Amino acid sequence: MEQKIKEALNVIRPVLQRDGGDIEFVEYTDDNIVKVRLQGHCAGCPGAQMTIKGVVERILVESYPEIKGVESVQ
Repeated sequence: MEQKIKEALNVIRPVLQRDGGDIEFVEYTDDNIVKVRLQGHCAGCPGAQMTIKGVVERILVESYPEIKGVESVQ
């Protein structure tokens, strides 16, 4: 599952990089939560939570329904 998540994040990554940011996979927990770390401009952006929930989580959950959510970690 981790490899599938990383591949999906690679699809999302160019969108974030256009705005000077990036995303890093941190872990896939036993309770099916994906933990990621936003980097660059995305790390301090006021819209970071909206990006996580509205873009990253939506894409991952639509692709892999077993994923329960996405959380950002520092």
